[in-house]
Amino acid sequence: MRVLLTRPREDAQPLAAALRERGVDVLIEPLLSVEIMPGPSLDLDQVQALLATSANGVRAFAAREACRELPVYAVGDATARTAREIGFGSVETAAGDVDALADLVRRRLEPGDGPLLHVAGTVIAGDLAGRVEAAGFRYRRVVLYRARKTERLSPEAVRAIRNRDVDGVVLFSPRTAETFVALVAAARSADACQSLTVFCLSHAVAAKAGAVGWNRIVVARRPDQAAMVEAICTRTG
Repeated sequence: MRVLLTRPREDAQPLAAALRERGVDVLIEPLLSVEIMPGPSLDLDQVQALLATSANGVRAFAAREACRELPVYAVGDATARTAREIGFGSVETAAGDVDALADLVRRRLEPGDGPLLHVAGTVIAGDLAGRVEAAGFRYRRVVLYRARKTERLSPEAVRAIRNRDVDGVVLFSPRTAETFVALVAAARSADACQSLTVFCLSHAVAAKAGAVGWNRIVVARRPDQAAMVEAICTRTG
């Protein structure tokens, strides 16, 4: 089995390695490119913890700040792993979505101990701010990176889709799903998706991907990389 991975390259590489270990071949086709935004040092005064809803947020924070002492509360395992690799010593994962992250914060932290700093990009999903503020926490979001959509599919990806040289497409976000739908239509290759399986991180992703006709839509049991790998490999079997 061979699948098309659409994540930004830094995120796609560990996913590709995990799939190859399970006997799945991959073609990496990033649909978003991540640009870390320069800027002055951040105001970390009294901040009790960082909230990270993507690995890119952690990377962008690390590019701006030398601080690794603050605890990190990560939305999922891949984001948590990135934080540990960068050097953060106290990292917890919600192993889910932003609602799971908000629940983790409410269980572990106290509103009176200081504000929470959400290290994020220009586009975010879910209402993390509303969830934690409703629990009495002070929330600040700092925009540290932007993810730019690619303008077209590569010739290699178009050939692979048209010639059925891939068996499936892997989508991790609603924005990526929207981008893929637009680009495959622009490449006049949407009909070829009728023989492919699309693997989606969540039902929200599947809803956007459904604008293209697929042979099958598979949604991971949990919104994390491990569940996505399992969904792909189960389908392989």
